[in-house]
Amino acid sequence: MTTRIACFGGIYSNYLALTAALRNARGRGVDAIYCLGDLGAFGPHPDRVFPLLFDHGVECLQGNYDDSVGHGLDDCQCGYTDPRDNHFARISYDYTLNNTSHENRRWLRALPKQIRLEMGPLRLLLCHGSPRKVNEFLWESTTTTHFLDHLVDEVSADVVLATHTGIRWLRELNGGKRFVNVGVLGRPENDGRTNVWYTLIEYSPAAGLTVEFVPIEYDFGRLAREMKAEGLPLEFQQTIASGWWTTCLEILPSKERRRGKF
Repeated sequence: MTTRIACFGGIYSNYLALTAALRNARGRGVDAIYCLGDLGAFGPHPDRVFPLLFDHGVECLQGNYDDSVGHGLDDCQCGYTDPRDNHFARISYDYTLNNTSHENRRWLRALPKQIRLEMGPLRLLLCHGSPRKVNEFLWESTTTTHFLDHLVDEVSADVVLATHTGIRWLRELNGGKRFVNVGVLGRPENDGRTNVWYTLIEYSPAAGLTVEFVPIEYDFGRLAREMKAEGLPLEFQQTIASGWWTTCLEILPSKERRRGKF
């Protein structure tokens, strides 16, 4: 029996990309859809995300943004250290907090921190940043295979699925285990392309586990116009329209930053 699930993180209020991703995933006959957290941030109209998740039965876990918005905390707990990164994070967080309804904030408060699944004989752990810290940045260039081998063993999983960094990647580990960053729907990957990504995970007895990163095209021009109308920073609009990050750059390791324009 084949089991197929769709996973994504970081919607960042991008309800247009979410709509396109849900349509694509349903067209591929998935058995379930999972969101690995950070529903709000960055984009306009955060409350437009929730009906889409509810209507499609998406199972969600709580990212750092969801915890902060749900509890009305002082900041997004994003994990930035650079003053410029924190400046834009403050603008994004204040807008999202002020435009998320009390009902949706209550729902965010109740979300689990992690989700565990079984696909055939495989144990999957879904988390936001990492199994040990919700806002931990695990980058492809700086995270060692030795560390990930230890991490998946420590949490008794065969596959760990995470997000938070905004850039998808996959690492094969000892014993056929894997770590997968499923990417985000909220903004492009700092590669000069406007599409975003989700991840398709499939298991069959014959083929075992397969991982496919799925590109999603959406009306990014409309999103940028709505960001402008809502008074969100020009830098955010430029990222959506160009595919190049203009903020959150200082957190990037050197290898990931060199791939970008700035």
